[in-house]
Amino acid sequence: MSNPAFKFDHVHIVSENPHASAGWYVEMFGATIAADTVAYGAPQIFVGLGGATVLIRGRRPGEAPVAAKPIQPYAGFSSHNAWGTDHFGFMYAGDLAAFCEELRAKGVTFPIELKKGVDGSLLCYVAAPDGVSIELMQC
Repeated sequence: MSNPAFKFDHVHIVSENPHASAGWYVEMFGATIAADTVAYGAPQIFVGLGGATVLIRGRRPGEAPVAAKPIQPYAGFSSHNAWGTDHFGFMYAGDLAAFCEELRAKGVTFPIELKKGVDGSLLCYVAAPDGVSIELMQC
């Protein structure tokens, strides 16, 4: 049984252009901007999506972020082939194939195209700003 003292709060992304990145989530996924603040000398934007918060912040004084490795396909799976967070995922309640076509028409790229997952449900990976990979799975 999971520990009831915990509730998932947010994913935190460091972004080269946080306002453009937050706008991408709004445009592509219909997310909402809950707050646009500054913390430790950098923009910090709270983006609401699917009941979770995607917190997007800019470079803080003294930081020198490096680019993320792109996700790549392997035999039967995909990976950034690096330690740490590989991707985060959202369940999509609707026609995922049609939604992917809408995203593609807006210029979104899919490093891992729509395919059947281990349990037979449809899934794909979307290339988001800042080297972030998002898995979309059909409910």
